[in-house]
Amino acid sequence: MSVAEMLRTHPADFGGIDRDVLRRCIEECVACAQACTACADACLAEPDDVLPSLRKCIRINTDCADVCETTARVLSRHTNDVELTRAVLEACATVCRSCADECEQHASHHEHCRVCAEACRRCEQACREVIDGLAAGAGR
Repeated sequence: MSVAEMLRTHPADFGGIDRDVLRRCIEECVACAQACTACADACLAEPDDVLPSLRKCIRINTDCADVCETTARVLSRHTNDVELTRAVLEACATVCRSCADECEQHASHHEHCRVCAEACRRCEQACREVIDGLAAGAGR
């Protein structure tokens, strides 16, 4: 079942956040987690002489994947704790930015890092849009 359908059928209000913005963020978090997991695995498959230069990338890929998965799960639930939601989104945006920065350092030599960096940038932006929606909803 799609994220859009689940959000459409959910009876609760999501704190005034536009459901399309929320849907996009959940989908970007899931896509980013997958890209980071695959990038870490691809880094591990690189030749042994290259592997030491990719250690930081592998570590942050793994951290980013975990935070993105958690963020998608938190956003998929209706919660009244706006500060918790904001904190999770801020953490996700932060780790996505760091991961993208790291992957971009390797992107000219490793295509998987370029793809991952792009997924991280999209996820960071999607998280920022939900954060902006939280701020707008708080003013109501």
